[in-house]
Amino acid sequence: MAVINNPFIVGGYISPHYFCDREVETEQLIRNITNGRNVVIISVRRMGKTGLIRHCFYQDEIKEHYYTFFIDIYATASLREFVFALGKEIFEKLKPKGMKFIERFFSVISSLRAGFKLDSVTGEPTFDIGLGDIHAAETTLDEIFAYLEQADKPCIVAIDEFQQIGNYAEKNVEAILRTKVQHCQNSHFIFAGSQKHIMMNMFNSPARPFYQSVNMMQLKSIPLTEYKAFVERLFLENEKRIEEELIDEVYNFFEGHTWYIQLMFNELYILTGKGELCDRSLQTIALTNILQMQDFTYQEIFSRLPEKQKEVLIAIGKEQKAIGVTSGKFIKKYKLSTPSSVQSALKGLLEKNLVSQEQNQYEISDKLLGVWLQKNY
Repeated sequence: MAVINNPFIVGGYISPHYFCDREVETEQLIRNITNGRNVVIISVRRMGKTGLIRHCFYQDEIKEHYYTFFIDIYATASLREFVFALGKEIFEKLKPKGMKFIERFFSVISSLRAGFKLDSVTGEPTFDIGLGDIHAAETTLDEIFAYLEQADKPCIVAIDEFQQIGNYAEKNVEAILRTKVQHCQNSHFIFAGSQKHIMMNMFNSPARPFYQSVNMMQLKSIPLTEYKAFVERLFLENEKRIEEELIDEVYNFFEGHTWYIQLMFNELYILTGKGELCDRSLQTIALTNILQMQDFTYQEIFSRLPEKQKEVLIAIGKEQKAIGVTSGKFIKKYKLSTPSSVQSALKGLLEKNLVSQEQNQYEISDKLLGVWLQKNY
């Protein structure tokens, strides 16, 4: 097992020891899946959907009795890319089990057989296939579902950022997947998404293929009391201490968003020596260090935006939670152009996932980007 130098994990899932709370959500998700229900998990980005799913997969009642697969399709743009991601994930999970399992995989998913190779140096099986090798995505998808249905244990497939299928080049992917999912007896599905209005419409609209086919879960912030106990424990275990008030301030500053809080405590942990107290004097230093690490990325993102989108993004960043962005009052306050140009800029920012919308309220999707904009503009 890898040595954990910093107990505040910001990339991936390690074990329950480094995972905060989510006891109710874990029990709910496991209960749904083990009773044959497909589940939708909705939350804003970086609230901990992936961590929750990985945590559930780690539990004995799941890992002992199910095959589990997880794909993030945020960067995919077509059914072919979706099929590639799912096929590769299944292959990688089977690889440690040996050649018998791999041979069976390719005997069912015959359209990917050409991609099966043995590494010339290590002799390890590899998935040597490119997107161009998938000639009939729907056929390969049929084979993948057939494989899942024939597996010797039930399967759980988690698909993160599921709303992305609505942006695929093919416009019938929703219907294709719904047809295949509804005929599964040996496989259960977790659909996770961060764009609430799209996900709700996808699963709650009578006109959509997935209507009333799932149990819905909405992931909210971990309670401050639970997070406080978690942070104090990890500091104490490593011979460090932390001020309670600092935990409160970090939690409230990031409004309970799990990933940002973890990142801050990861940095605060670095700044605190053994036997020392982590106090509020370190908060500004930690935030500055994090923003410096992100500075190049944010400059690059910002530089690529059209001028009108930059202006609206800065305005929303300054407001933090912006209401009435096309109103005369808002436009005058931030010296914007016309309501129609603001509306057009908003559309572009929403499509780029730089801004999120809840009812008539807009905010920067990446909270650190919002802080960066406030400090620089």
